[in-house]
Amino acid sequence: DLDEGFRLKNAMQASGVQPDVYTYSVLINGLCKESKMDDANELFDEMLDNGLVPNGVTFTTLIDGHCKNGRVDLAMEVYKQMLSQSLLPDLITYNTLIYGLCKKGDLKQAQDLIDEMSMKGLKPDKITYTTLIDGNCKEGDLETAFEYRKRMIKENIRLDDVAYTALISGLCQEGRSVDAEKMLREMLSVGLKPEIGTYTMIINEFCKKGDVWTGSKLLKEMQRDGYMPS
Repeated sequence: DLDEGFRLKNAMQASGVQPDVYTYSVLINGLCKESKMDDANELFDEMLDNGLVPNGVTFTTLIDGHCKNGRVDLAMEVYKQMLSQSLLPDLITYNTLIYGLCKKGDLKQAQDLIDEMSMKGLKPDKITYTTLIDGNCKEGDLETAFEYRKRMIKENIRLDDVAYTALISGLCQEGRSVDAEKMLREMLSVGLKPEIGTYTMIINEFCKKGDVWTGSKLLKEMQRDGYMPS
């Protein structure tokens, strides 16, 4: 309970005991989860004023809070502050920032972070690649999205349903219904179950092009697999 945590902190300070890095980190995490970012920043500053040095977890928690609340600019400031303390960001920190940047549509800066990761010997994982595929598809850059897909295949990282759905959505947005269906078949072949919305996207695209036969075929497949179209 966050209120109880602050009561304990205040009681400690009243008795002359200063909270440690762990205590501050737990409270900052609680504030971030409740989207109370101004309070989280204030507590972070108080921590610094008391001569405490935040650890990687504290920084990453604050970065995550800012990203989830749409303030990637503030997240990047915290990240720079982290570097100034000679702390090395880990894969979780980078994935958090890349997610925030992709959500904002800043794919160039996301790619810059990928390059920075590589220079520090960190390899992108499934979360990194899936975030980049989704972000690039949403921005209409299918070419780059498929490049990341190639990298995943080369590195023996399996695509998940989020990555496949993003690629299918991107292909449908470009009117590439045949390629979207191929991607659906690939998704099914690796044992993933598409959501009803994924089928619907492709069916709608075929019907728009006047290919009602293929649309009907997919609709029957949906029904056979237990989907109930709305």
